[in-house]
Amino acid sequence: MSSRKRFMAGEEMASGEGAGGKLSKAGSGKRHIAALVLARGGSKGIPLKNIKMLAGVPLIGWVIRAAVDSELFDSVWVSTDHDKIEEVALAWGAQVHRRSPEVSRDSSSSLETMQEFIRLNPHVDIVCHIQATSPCLHPFHLKEALELITLHDYDSVFSVVRRHQFRWKEVKKGSRELTKAFNLDPSNRPRRQDWDGELCENGSFYINTRELIAQGHPQSGKVSYYEMLPEYSVDIDVDIDWPVAEQRVLRYGYFGRGTLEMVRLMFCKVSGCLTDGKIYLSAGGDEMMSINSRDTTAIRMLQKEDVEVVLLTSSEDPVEQTLADKLAKRTGCQVMRVGAEPIDDLASALESKKFVWKDVAYMGNDAPDVDCLNLAGLSAVPADAPTVAINACKYTCRRVGGNGVVREFAEHILMQKAKAKSQLKQDCIN
Repeated sequence: MSSRKRFMAGEEMASGEGAGGKLSKAGSGKRHIAALVLARGGSKGIPLKNIKMLAGVPLIGWVIRAAVDSELFDSVWVSTDHDKIEEVALAWGAQVHRRSPEVSRDSSSSLETMQEFIRLNPHVDIVCHIQATSPCLHPFHLKEALELITLHDYDSVFSVVRRHQFRWKEVKKGSRELTKAFNLDPSNRPRRQDWDGELCENGSFYINTRELIAQGHPQSGKVSYYEMLPEYSVDIDVDIDWPVAEQRVLRYGYFGRGTLEMVRLMFCKVSGCLTDGKIYLSAGGDEMMSINSRDTTAIRMLQKEDVEVVLLTSSEDPVEQTLADKLAKRTGCQVMRVGAEPIDDLASALESKKFVWKDVAYMGNDAPDVDCLNLAGLSAVPADAPTVAINACKYTCRRVGGNGVVREFAEHILMQKAKAKSQLKQDCIN
């Protein structure tokens, strides 16, 4: 593992060059701005919550993607004490600060970890502490908030959300004390539309100068806030119902640079995706395979939305021609045999169809699919795919091959197409 990517507590970097290879304040006059995601391995509620799959992406992947794609930061870091979190962080493009045991305890505060980080990285001038549990964060949030620091000379900026909730004093059980309102006059109770509400920290991010962090008072000096809309204020620490959080993320999450992809073609591996990878042999020597009816329905759903589906068999895992013919007839799809490296055959197929990779959704399940998974506008693997394939794809399904996984990916594709159409319509209105 490259020392440029991974940084252990107890080592100090030279102040002239940042972890991303860019000159810091000492070398160029430009302040080095670092994004820092704190992701400890211990979680009292959900084990390894920070890398649990949320809408097909590791939880921490959502905020790393937003930070990297914003192109605002000289370096993007994940601070962790856990090997698996480190592996995911590196796969999603972050560098790793391997925190010391002293700041990895249950009682350790975020401030203590940030203080260790700036001590070990003296080239960093501004730290944007991003919460791993805020998956609806977008690059534009970071850009607009960071401009308060870089253009308007604030020392500390944090994210807030507007809440319309009336607060009352808590009364302990058995107490004779009476409750009282904190933020309203009960005799003159306002209507929601007549009340501006209150600004509450939503925990999405905190941006501070290194001086404030070192002093132990990050929210001091010249302080401002950045207001986020409620739909983007999703905090997994609070949203116990994971499926509900997933639906919010699918609607309001950030899925990558540029416009959402309008998929026109889907390549899907037969073995391990459309099927469970097993070939059944009859007493007469005939080969058979099992296909889930949910998956064949999914193919028809895509075809109805003008998405061409091509099923892929491999020379490394061949399917009998008679079986391939039956598969084509049943699904209405072209069945194409590819070599050991599918990308070699698919490049010419795309050229003949006059498509490019951003028009493609690709579903694979193993190492030979990595290049295609990386290039495709949308890509997915089953839940039981090896790590190398999971790290290359854009969506990791909850289901395994042959058990409705194609249906799950098809629904994701159609949802993204609907979002792209909605975005295009909104752009026209704007």
